[in-house]
Amino acid sequence: MIVPMPNLMVALPEIFVLVMACVILLVDLWVKENRFIAYALTQMTLLFAAWLTLGSFHRQVEFSFSHMFVADAISDTLKLMTYVAVSVTLVYARAYIGLRGLYRGEFFVLALFAMLGMMVMISANHFLVLYLGLELLSLSLYAMVAMKRDSPQATEAAMKYFILGALASGLLLYGMSLIYGATGSLYNNEVALAIMQGVESKALLAMGVVFVVAGLAFKLGAAPFHMWVPDVYHGSPTAVTLFLGTAPKLAAFAFTMRLLIEGLQGSVADWQGMLVVLSVVSMLVGNLAAIAQTNIKRMLAYSTISHMGFMLLGILSGALNGYGAAMFYVVTYVLMSLGAFGMILLLSRRGFEAEHLNDFKGLNQRSPWHAFLMLLLMFSLAGVPPTVGFYAKLAVLQAALQAGFFGLVVVAVLLSVVGAFYYLRVVKLMYFDEPLDNSPIEPQADMQLLLSANGLGVLLLGILPQPLMALCTYAIQHSL
Repeated sequence: MIVPMPNLMVALPEIFVLVMACVILLVDLWVKENRFIAYALTQMTLLFAAWLTLGSFHRQVEFSFSHMFVADAISDTLKLMTYVAVSVTLVYARAYIGLRGLYRGEFFVLALFAMLGMMVMISANHFLVLYLGLELLSLSLYAMVAMKRDSPQATEAAMKYFILGALASGLLLYGMSLIYGATGSLYNNEVALAIMQGVESKALLAMGVVFVVAGLAFKLGAAPFHMWVPDVYHGSPTAVTLFLGTAPKLAAFAFTMRLLIEGLQGSVADWQGMLVVLSVVSMLVGNLAAIAQTNIKRMLAYSTISHMGFMLLGILSGALNGYGAAMFYVVTYVLMSLGAFGMILLLSRRGFEAEHLNDFKGLNQRSPWHAFLMLLLMFSLAGVPPTVGFYAKLAVLQAALQAGFFGLVVVAVLLSVVGAFYYLRVVKLMYFDEPLDNSPIEPQADMQLLLSANGLGVLLLGILPQPLMALCTYAIQHSL
């Protein structure tokens, strides 16, 4: 039997990124004295991949590779956001990694391979393809966390991440195998159809859903599967923490949508209750634990946990407007995290890591502009109007309220008020305390420009959130 040739044009951005990652690896081998070439080629790769994705933006759902790979509005939108997040991350990280011996071709190649894993996860229509993308992403991240080989903290963080990540992957794979046993398929749409028609072994399916949700919760960093997040964020070089805490969240959102909404929508009664528990515990643990932190990277790690709890509010609503709100939330969260970690990189210099809250004391006296940008980012993370964080929280709360989760919304609002404390504490340190360090802040021009756009973008999107919200809603409605 002749197998038809798959439509490679559907996966052209992925193919291009893979080829360029290999090219950059070879170029870096021969041009060792000029690492800027690897950086420039990586940024060009991201720009051209964005052009390819934008040029073939899929308003209709299109499949390839025996229906295992899907291109639709959700995948194209999230890929574009991923390119932007990775590109901004590399701009912010360039000075930092240059001062710490990490400005090597391997850093950029691993970033591209990690992004390729995200792209595969975003476009997967088959459980094994989802898993393949996840492992490509995870293995690249393990290596990035451990790149600073002479740092015991980084090595410990990489080991914790690797061991717990392997455990979570095992849970996920076992859950997928149970679902396959119950439904007889690994395709998202076929699994959904089998569940709608009724499966013989409902207990086997429910068991599979439990393991899958547990694996997803780990990848999202939701409590009580959050143990790795603060340790890995703290132990990794800050440039790697920035990468780890931004773009992969977009892929994790897509992973959740492909599995739970496209594949297991018929089992909503099984996973909705689990997401309610994960959401409440994440907001509770994240906000309360963040209050006790003196290290800003750990504080932002617990902040991530609470934000993932908020994002789950949109998904568990079980409605299209909720999925659109959740997508909007995760995109704006990535934007806010880029700025917050970018500020930490800005204040760090040779031999000094600006990891502690006290390092932000008196920032307004040292640089009023950068203090203002950090204020906007902290206000947005706290959900203070008129920043975009307020509108994002409002959107997911409205979706949960319309779905009938009144008690859950009340709990979320109360915990959000609690969480505002540790964000406003940073503002208080910047504006009302004397600086401990008066060294000048001299960012590179590209970082200064992007960081300013990042901070002001948080404000602008808060005042005019409609275009981005409309894009997220459009992507959801034309894909599901």
